[in-house]
Amino acid sequence: MAKTIPAEDPELVERLRDPSQCRAAFEKVIRLYQEPLYWQIRRMVENHDDAADLLQNVFMKAWQSIDNFRGDAKLSTWLYKIAVNEAMTHLAKERKRLSMSIDDEDQHLANLIEADEHIDGDALALKLRKAIASLPEKQRLVFNMRYYDEMKYEDMSQILGTSVGALKASYHLAAKKIEQYFDEHD
Repeated sequence: MAKTIPAEDPELVERLRDPSQCRAAFEKVIRLYQEPLYWQIRRMVENHDDAADLLQNVFMKAWQSIDNFRGDAKLSTWLYKIAVNEAMTHLAKERKRLSMSIDDEDQHLANLIEADEHIDGDALALKLRKAIASLPEKQRLVFNMRYYDEMKYEDMSQILGTSVGALKASYHLAAKKIEQYFDEHD
């Protein structure tokens, strides 16, 4: 389903800093990162159209602030941080728009999963998506990044601004809750 995160390319970062090559380099960034970022966003918001719109916002924000990218963090980390922030902002706006609490969000996401016509999946994959949707927002985010993107805890720590130990604990709790969900919904 998701494409893995591309390996860091120091030459690409240098080209992004060169005004004569920046546009072409950014086009390559889009080609490299649009699929993994789309799936990161999509697993959070569960709606194809919303995910596509948010992905476009991510690249617009990245382009507008490319001069501010100093290279202190990896390019992928910087892009994922923008994507996660966009998705979290969208989810908060949706909760407010629909007048629902964070606790109601898991049922809303489960309903979106049921109605999703853009993803074909067997019953087990559907069950896993519903189990993930039942997690608290932070655990859902950490689980998706680790399970689907196979992201290192150190990279997640930079993106989410959370310690590696806390992320490991969140992932462990998420995995236990998913296991419990499977036990309860057999």
